[in-house]
This record gives sequence, structure tokens and C-alpha cells, in this order.
Amino acid sequence: MSGKHVVVQGATVKCKFSVEPKTDILKVKTQEKHYANDKDAEKKLIATDKEVGQTLEKNTFGKCKMQPNGSGDYLPCQAVITKWSGFYEKVTLSNKGKLLLEDSKATCPIGGPDCITVDKHGQKAEVSKQNAKNAQPELQRQINPMVDIKELVEIGYTDEGTIYS
Repeated sequence: MSGKHVVVQGATVKCKFSVEPKTDILKVKTQEKHYANDKDAEKKLIATDKEVGQTLEKNTFGKCKMQPNGSGDYLPCQAVITKWSGFYEKVTLSNKGKLLLEDSKATCPIGGPDCITVDKHGQKAEVSKQNAKNAQPELQRQINPMVDIKELVEIGYTDEGTIYS
């Protein structure tokens, strides 16, 4: 798993058989307890290999190359995930699911094995108060000379940019 990101709710996935390169958004529907890279534990549920069925926001990638309609066009995709491969075997969550990784792939009954891939894992870096306290002031000045990280910690800015006391 070294160097690979865990897939979370909001990740984008794509199908190699989509006529136009369209993505859809993964929805975690099988658990409500385990979060990644989400300090408030409210947005980034961890996705597992149990995310099967219609677990995408729109459940479509546009038109499907595997479904020609006979007149030179294609029928619309109806994305249904039947199973995942390439998940992390060493961790099992409370839903008995294994963690999906950024290189995990899904099977669709029309496209076949591993036709759906993760485009973006869905995690975003969030700066917390502890990050600011642990920051090295000299290094931060080199990266962003306009911001005094020490001053931000002393003043007490929240992660959203508002002042607290």
C-alpha cells in the first residue's frame, strides 16, 4: 500500500468504454463509521470493495462503446459495479469491506472485468491548527514569504480562515 491513497467518498471514476471521456462520482453507501483525511469526520467516508451495485452519483459514463445501437451510435451507459479488484487486503473495516486504493478497478456486467478505474481518489489536504503549530517557520517563509505561520498560530486562525479566541 506504500505510496497509494485510500479512495474516499467523492472520488471520481471513469470507464474505458465511455464514448466521451466522462467521469462519475463514487458514493460510499456501505458504512458510516470510517473516515480518511477528514479532521471533522463528516465528508470523506472510506470506500471499500463492498461498494457494489449502483453506487455512483449519476450511474452513467455517457454513451457506451460496448452497446452499439446499429445506426452508428451507442446506447447510454448504465453503470453497475459488480465487484472490485486491487483493494488493500490487510485492513478490514466494520462493514467487512477491504479498502479501495487509487489503483483499484471495478467490473461492470457490460464492460467486463476492470473496465472502471479510479480517476481521482477524492482526498484533499486539510490544514489543521496542529499543522500550523508543527510547521517550521523558516521553511514556511521560503515557501510562502507573504505569510508568517508563527503569527497565524498566535492570532488563532481556524482552518476556515476565521479568528478564534
